[in-house]
Amino acid sequence: MSARPTRSLTEGPIARNLLLFSLPILGGNMAQSLNGSVNAVWVGKFLGESALTATANANSILFFLIGSVFGIGMAATILIGQAIGAGDIARARKVMGTSASFFIGISVLIACSGVWFARHLLAAMGTPVDSLAPAEAYLQVIFLAMPLIYAFAFLSAALRGAGDAKTPFRYLLLAVAMDCALDPVLMLGLGPFPKLGIAGAAWSTLITQAVALAAMLVSLRRRRHVLWLGRKDMRLFRIDPAILKTLITKGVPMGLQMVLVSLAMIAMMTLVNRFGTETAAAYGAALQLWTYVQMPAMAIAAAASTMAAQNVGAGHWDRVSATARTGVLFNFLMTGALIAPLILLDRWSFGLFLQPGSEAFNAARHLNHIAIWSFLFFGVMFVLSGVVRATGAVIPPLIMLVISLWGIRVPFANLMQPTLGADAVWWSFPVSSLCSMLMAMAYYRWGGWRKARMGAADTRTIAVPSEVPAASPSPVAEPADPRHTPEDVLQKS
Repeated sequence: MSARPTRSLTEGPIARNLLLFSLPILGGNMAQSLNGSVNAVWVGKFLGESALTATANANSILFFLIGSVFGIGMAATILIGQAIGAGDIARARKVMGTSASFFIGISVLIACSGVWFARHLLAAMGTPVDSLAPAEAYLQVIFLAMPLIYAFAFLSAALRGAGDAKTPFRYLLLAVAMDCALDPVLMLGLGPFPKLGIAGAAWSTLITQAVALAAMLVSLRRRRHVLWLGRKDMRLFRIDPAILKTLITKGVPMGLQMVLVSLAMIAMMTLVNRFGTETAAAYGAALQLWTYVQMPAMAIAAAASTMAAQNVGAGHWDRVSATARTGVLFNFLMTGALIAPLILLDRWSFGLFLQPGSEAFNAARHLNHIAIWSFLFFGVMFVLSGVVRATGAVIPPLIMLVISLWGIRVPFANLMQPTLGADAVWWSFPVSSLCSMLMAMAYYRWGGWRKARMGAADTRTIAVPSEVPAASPSPVAEPADPRHTPEDVLQKS
């Protein structure tokens, strides 16, 4: 059977392709957030506050583990995207094999060690004594599920690099739907199932991830997807040192960005706590809403990065520039479409979390009017950073993020408190975000990102380091698999 083509992002209307490619990513992010909220409701309502505290502590470790390999997944996405854009299917499949071996190996190592060290990690975090035992039971199962979680996340990233965002979205929805249904069954012991308590939520995650991953692999095999590696392709699972070096050296800086954002959030929460419970509650309610406000920019940035990577590989620099412009425009439209109702209908939205008319309620409305606009500016930095990373320029976006968060936001909130009080924290968001946008725009316009390379694994030729179109190179690292020809990939799905 011949391979079914992936979606080519090197041709066709840029705006339409970018929008259609970003929507499944956005839908997946929202589905995961809603799934977390539903799980929290089940745990908090039926198992109590200690169980909810246990999941919060255990999930913080889970989020760290996922975030630690986030950048490496992004590096694999870019490498595969560049190879697909250049029509080098053999290179894309080689990146797929090396990345898969790396992710499987590290996830098994984490799973084996995590089962034994779960209690020590939770104790080191200061998990309350009454929550320690259930948190350990939950986290041990989560560690067992890590190979499945990592494999699903990696495979989703690889497919997006090949221009396929719909397949990961479909099976993510399957996992979320099953998890929402299975959680209460295993936690409460409904029907013939045993009552597992908080561990039931973890077993639900393991089972649903296994089913969704298996279903997605079967789908890829049946479709003979260009990235499907079967028994005849076992040699591709041998780790290529050059590709692995690129995954690590380029992926770690991208992963550090998530760590820096998380640390900045902790620092800001610490500052807010100084103003008392009411202000902290107001900020916490705002964060619940801001989580969703950030999602369009993150989805557009991920889509723009993949589209730019394919066009960098194909040498279509005019389309890379058009992708950046279109992504910035979509950021303003989509993020603005969420910001407007959250301001106009803020009494209703904050009424979901806080008592209307209370001090916290009024504080939440006040801080939201000041800070929520910052996500328009921060979104521009997300999108432009996603585009420039598509060439391998991963250090400058990291530096800009460090300056924005730790050179401007946190110091501004600290130094201006004597003058502005709590408003210093709220104003630090638009001030730092505006600066980050200006830095990103300056680097995009005058920086040397067009000359950057992903490393030895990057087989493209840098023809013209500017915004003028370059000739489309198509280097071939090894003979292409006859089942997966470059012509297949360059067709529209």
